[in-house]
Parts: sequence; C-alpha cells; structure tokens
Amino acid sequence: MLTSLARFAMARPRAVLVTALLLMIVCGGFGATAKSHMVGGGYLTGELESVQANDFITENFPGGNPNFLVMLTAEDGVNSPQARAEAQRITDQLTHDSGITGVQSYWTTSADRGDLSSALRSKDSKRGLILATVTGTDTEVQTRANTLSDELNGDRDGVQVRVGGMAGTFANINHQVEKDLILAEAIAVPVSGILLALVFGSLIAAALPLGVGLFAIAATLGILRLLTTVMDVSIFALNMTSALGLALAIDYSLFIVSRYREELNEGRDTRAAILRSVQTAGRTVVFSGLTVALALAALAVFPQPFFKSFAYAGVAVVAAAVGASVLLLPAALILLGDRVNAWDLRKPLRRLLGRGEPTPKRAEDSAWYRLVTAVMNRPGPVALITTLVLLLLGSPFLTAHFGTPDDRVIGTFASARQVGDALRSDFNADMASSSVIVLPGFTGPTKEIGAYATELSKVPGVPAVLSSDGVYVNGAKMAPGVPQMSGPNGAYLSVGTKLTPYSQEGKDQLSALRAVPAPVAAKFGGAAALNEDTMDSVIKRLPLAGALIAIITLILLFLFTGSVVLPIKALILNMLSLTATFGAMIWIFEQGHLSGLLGFTPTGSIDLFMPILMFCLAFGMSMDYEVFLLSRIREEWLASDRTPEANTRSVALGVARTGRIFTAAAGLMAVVLLAVATSQVAPMKLFGIGLALAVISDATIIRGLLAPALMRMMSTGNWWAPKPLAALHKRIGLEEAPAENSSAANIPEHALTK
Repeated sequence: MLTSLARFAMARPRAVLVTALLLMIVCGGFGATAKSHMVGGGYLTGELESVQANDFITENFPGGNPNFLVMLTAEDGVNSPQARAEAQRITDQLTHDSGITGVQSYWTTSADRGDLSSALRSKDSKRGLILATVTGTDTEVQTRANTLSDELNGDRDGVQVRVGGMAGTFANINHQVEKDLILAEAIAVPVSGILLALVFGSLIAAALPLGVGLFAIAATLGILRLLTTVMDVSIFALNMTSALGLALAIDYSLFIVSRYREELNEGRDTRAAILRSVQTAGRTVVFSGLTVALALAALAVFPQPFFKSFAYAGVAVVAAAVGASVLLLPAALILLGDRVNAWDLRKPLRRLLGRGEPTPKRAEDSAWYRLVTAVMNRPGPVALITTLVLLLLGSPFLTAHFGTPDDRVIGTFASARQVGDALRSDFNADMASSSVIVLPGFTGPTKEIGAYATELSKVPGVPAVLSSDGVYVNGAKMAPGVPQMSGPNGAYLSVGTKLTPYSQEGKDQLSALRAVPAPVAAKFGGAAALNEDTMDSVIKRLPLAGALIAIITLILLFLFTGSVVLPIKALILNMLSLTATFGAMIWIFEQGHLSGLLGFTPTGSIDLFMPILMFCLAFGMSMDYEVFLLSRIREEWLASDRTPEANTRSVALGVARTGRIFTAAAGLMAVVLLAVATSQVAPMKLFGIGLALAVISDATIIRGLLAPALMRMMSTGNWWAPKPLAALHKRIGLEEAPAENSSAANIPEHALTK
C-alpha cells in the first residue's frame, strides 16, 4: 500500500501538492473559530453524583448553586456610597440578564440574615461579593461569562471589580489558552526551522518537514472544529493537539527525508530512493503513527469530554501527520530530485573557514557507534545503574496527590485568580468551595432539615450551614432560614467551609459530612464532591486503559518485528522512562520546586487528568523512537548471519545510523513541547515540560544506554518467537522489502566482545 501511495504521488506530484494546499487553506479557515466552540475543562460527566446534585438544584432551585462571582473592593469599605452604587449597578445588570438567575449580594442580603451577610463580606470589610448562576450549556456559560468579564472587570470611582467563580475561571482560561497558542506556534515554527537547517544543512531539506508541520497545524484546527459539531471538545485540546500534530509531522518528515538523502548518497536514482525511503522509513512512520493513535484511542474508555477530545482528535491528528508524510513528501521529493540538498548553509561556512568538503564517515566511525560499543562491552553494570537512576528519579511519584484544577492554574493577572485568592485568605468562608447537599423527594417538616443542619454544622471546619429551617453555626440556630431552599420536589442545604476542597483536610471534611445521617438519601455537590467523584470515575477505568495500551503495543511491535521478546522489552523500557518523568513532574509541580522560575503556583496536588494524558502521549512517542531504532537494527539483523556477534553488530550499526536522526527528532519535538510550556496556564506547563523531558530522556538514556545493554544481554533471544507466532507473522505479510545492497553481513566487528 505504501509503495502504491508513493507511486501515485510521484505520478502526479503537482496535483497532490496543490490539493494539499487547498485543503490546508480550507481547514485553516474552517478551524479558525474552533476555540469559540470548545468547552472549558471538560472534566465533568452526567454520571457523577455531584453533577446530578447540581442539576437538581438548577432544575428546582434556580441560582441555588452559584457559578459566577463578582468581587468589589473599596478602600473606604463595602458600605461606602461608591461601593453601594457600583454594587447596585452590577446587580441590576445581572438581574435583567435572561441567562442569569439567583442574583444575590452582600448589599441585598436582609438585615436579619447576618451570618449570610458576613460570609459575603471580607474580614476587613473592604470586599463584598455578588453571587449569580449563569445558565445554559457549557459553551453558552463560558461565552456569557467571558462577555461579562470584559464588561465588568475594571476600576470605577475608587471601586475595583473582579469576576470569578467557576464560570469566570474557565472564561479566563479559555482566553489565555487562545493567546498562548499563538505565542507557542510563533516560537515553535521558526526555532524548528533553524534546528532543521542545522540538522540537514540544506534549507530546502529543512523546509520539507516544516511545510508538512504547517499542514498538520491547519488540519488539526479543522479536525477540532469538525469535532465540536458532534461532541464537547476541551479547550485544552487546542494547544495540545496542535503541538502534537506539528511535532509528529516534523518527526515523521525528518525520518523520511533523512532516509531519502541516505539512499541518494548510496547511488540510487530519485525514484528508487523515494520508493525505498517510503518502504523503510515510511513503514516505520505508519507503525509509529498506529502506536501513538491507538494509545490515544485508549482514552475513549473514560467518560469525560477532556479525554474523549484527545481520543478522537488525537487519532485524527496523527492520521493527518502520517498521511501528509507518506503522501506529500514523495510528491515534493520527485519534483526536487537531488536539489533537496540545495542551499547548503555549510558550504559557504566551510569556504569562509578555508575547509574542504568533509569525508563521509562510516557508521562504525561515529560517536554513536563508539558509545553503544562501550555500553555493550559492559551491559550488566550499565543496565543496572541506569535502571536504578530512573527508579530514583521516579520515587517522588510514590507520594503523589491528585485533584481537579481550580483558579490557581492561571496566573495572578487573571481576575478569577484574584477573586479565588481573596476568598481563601480574606473571607470567613470560601463561597466558591462550599458544599451543597440535595435531598430529592423530601417533603417532611422543616424541623427535620433543622436537625440535619445542626449536626452538619458541628463538623470541624464548617463555619455555617444554610437551610430552609435556619442558619446553623456550631450546632446552634443563629438566624432564620430561607424558605426557598425547600420545594415540592425536595430541598437543599449549603455548607460553608474554611478548608481547601482538594486538600486532604477538605476530603476528610467531606467524608465527615457524608457520615451525618440525612432525612432521605442525600446527594452531595460542590467543589470537594466534584473532585472526589471525578477522581473515582477516572481511577476505576485506569486498569482498562492501561491494559488496552499494553496489549495494543505488544501486538503492533510483534507485527513490526516478528519477535515476542522485543515488544516486552520495549514495554518495560517505556515504563521506566515514564516513571522517571512522572517523578520529576511531582517534584516540580506538586512539591513546588522551580515554581518561581517557571511561574506557577503549587497547590499540594497535581491534576490527575494530565498524567494520564501524558502517559498515553509519551508512551506513543517513546514507541516512535523504539520503532525507528528497531527498524534499522532489524534491517541489519536480517542481512546478517544471525549469530550472537551479528546481533551485537546489528544493534551497534542500527543505533549508529539512526542515533543522530532520532536525537534530532527528539530535540525538535522538545522545542515544540517547550513552546507549549510558555503558557500561563499551569496544566499546559505540566504538559509541555513533562512530555519534553519524556521525549529527551527516551531518545538519550533509553535508546543510547539501556536498550543496547539489554539487547546485548538477550543476544539472539531478542528475535525469538514461538513457531506458531513466527509462522503467523510470516503469513500476515508485513515484512519489509529487503535492501538491494546491505553491508551488514560484511562489516567487520570493531572493539566488540562476545
């Protein structure tokens, strides 16, 4: 199939490239509005009890669980004329907005509701809150919240106005993510171009992967926009899938163009060199793309839109990167021919320095060959020491704490972050973190609710409980209740908190609240309950996702190599590499090391969604280099006499011939990922830095040290498979066409021991 695709592209190269250009323009134009159709976060799903509790309040008690907060700050105090006038203006605006319900504020709270009034006023009486609920779908809520943020944020007559709450937070994040994407691509594309020029020397050769990468970016935007028409797509997918598409397109193009130039140097004509490159490097690209795509597809087992966004968009983006690489590059290369080496920047530099043309090096004269030879001369100690170092780096992961993100994921420049910081430090209760308890179907006397509220108010860390029977503090009724908190379909209570909902103390408090007997079966909502329910929903599906990824990887690598040993080895090496990466991420982002340098706020926990996503992506990317390396080692092995010495020589030559390419590919991918890490949103920093570390460590420590050491220790056992499986592999017909001239069998062994 790959040969047919290459011949098709070479037969009509201009038509292929013009079609690709038109498709790029269409996808870019169609996808330009993708951001406005995405949802903030995408962490929630209707199966969660906490979401059901919120839905019950929305349907029966509109405005009972506010998601939109406005904080007013006045140096003269919240009771100053200026503060009251501004509060009245904002309250009137929100009240007359058809998409907003349940507007209440410190200034409109009646005098006999002193406890509620004090909860809406800061300790120093300089700040007051207005609460409301923005209604509609996730997309409608974030769009309206973003508009209100633009309208309300500012300073007027000495009164500072800042918008926050869950709706305000995601409005801030969405706006920042869009800005960050522009910056990331402005960094990644030119820097990648410079690095490609250094790798290839030729500007023409460097432009090819970059052109395919730009096609991948446009295709990604179009794919994301198309998906928003049929499902919720997380805003985080915008940056992450764009980075993935660009990075993979550059990597895959680098593999194919490098192999093409190698084939030209070995004397093949243009057409033969393209066919051979697609049959070898193109085959590697397809298998690598399959591994990445199927690893991402495993995310579909999770119900959250965040994961499903990456499952569907990720597969489509990888397919676009693979398709562009194996179809567009043959078309471009047949037109360029040997001019792919034109505009070689090294020639004028050598003339300037008075140096002649360099003599081509044999593979066994390279630094990679010498390194791998040294490693394989002492495989046991190298494997042991490297493994221990990776496990040591991964040890912080043993103490990891996970949670869902809040306003602290964005910098202090954001209004929602400023509101959140003030609620945590300046108010008696964090209104954004309050728990709500719904009692569906309750129609009993209000005194039963009062008795329940009394016991709830005795739980440590609860400043007050608001119910239809009264406001309760430390087991005592302090003020009349709110009759509107009970109705024909049930009732609800609001439980204040002084604790961070994602901390261990917050989790313990939620458990204590759940332990209080309720008049009827209760459902818990609010930040702490959402966090707990979300964690449980994700964790119970982790074994299935992990098993799918492992099985898929084992099957694909068996089909690629014909061995059952190499896939297991690859699986173990990937786990070691990812263990070290995740340990570093916990050390940095949870424990807060380097937080000042990197510009984020550590919260004592890490977003569980990111490590899972990173695992799937990093696993697939690691397989990218594994497949690329094994393809060359296998070429050498198949052309050898298949002795233990031939195995050792094949490993050394395979690494020597690919080491420069896959380290360059890793460097280019790291540039793209680190560009994402320039984001002002903490999960994006975690994503970019974590994956960059994973890619670099895999391409250096794993491929340069641990993989050669283990392959030397396993000797010819690397290529073993039971006879039935070996026969199956031969029958399936996934064998690569052998090279016409391979010197692997005739290359002398240099400095190798048995």
